Amino acid sequence: MLDYLVAFLFGVVEGITEWLPVSSTGHMILLNEFCKLNVSEEFYSLYLVVIQLGAILAVVLIFWWDIWPFGTKYNKHPLAKEGFGRYIKKDKFIMWFKILIACIPAAIIGVLFDDWFDEHFYNYVVVALALIIFGIAFIVVERFAKNREFRVKTVDEISWFDSAIIGVFQLLAAIFPGTSRSGSTIVGSVGIGIKREAAAKFTFYLAIPVMFGASLLKILKFEGDVTGHEIGLLVIGMVTAFIVSILVIKGLMAFIKKHDFSVFGWYRIILGIIVLICGACGIIGK
Repeated sequence: MLDYLVAFLFGVVEGITEWLPVSSTGHMILLNEFCKLNVSEEFYSLYLVVIQLGAILAVVLIFWWDIWPFGTKYNKHPLAKEGFGRYIKKDKFIMWFKILIACIPAAIIGVLFDDWFDEHFYNYVVVALALIIFGIAFIVVERFAKNREFRVKTVDEISWFDSAIIGVFQLLAAIFPGTSRSGSTIVGSVGIGIKREAAAKFTFYLAIPVMFGASLLKILKFEGDVTGHEIGLLVIGMVTAFIVSILVIKGLMAFIKKHDFSVFGWYRIILGIIVLICGACGIIGK
């Protein structure tokens, strides 16, 4: 029963930190030091990635009509007026092609060097420094963006070039744990002139193929046997992450209509310092 409670807590933390630009990795490292699952290290690595599927399903549910590229409902830009083309949402297909472009850098590097990055960069020092550096970046970018007119106000206005730049920022998160995938793409988007709401939405959409791909890659690499108990832990984590993600995503979208991301920058800096202190004192290990 204790394992199921811990799985629930991991699901809560995943649902909150996956969408807020504060690094889910940093929080998972701290949580794991105080609340450990009674599982193998290999399964724990699998668990952290697979429960993200629950968070992704929340994005699919909330933004279904914004991302689904087929049908006549809400189809403002059909491929053709008659025939099969009227069921094709041209603007949604264009958006997905842009998302795929943004996925290319992290996908290539992730497939080739994922294990190497885990071995060399998955430690508390790298995570803490990434938290602090990108926390500072948030504060600096928001200071420059204050009272500035954004050149891109909606997801549809994001250009092909913008998508490629966002992909480069996402690559940083793939390399350095603690950067935060949502954090790096949002700060990069705001930095190149994309309005906060559009930056957040594009980041959410971008997470769908990225996290599905990461989960699939982790599952394919997993060589051990999964017990019924471990399946139960996965289900609890995924369901919890799904429910919490719905609340967090809706809350974040409401928050950024009136506020900027500076508060998350300060939070990241404080968390990074805490991680460094805990590591130096031996409270956390790798």
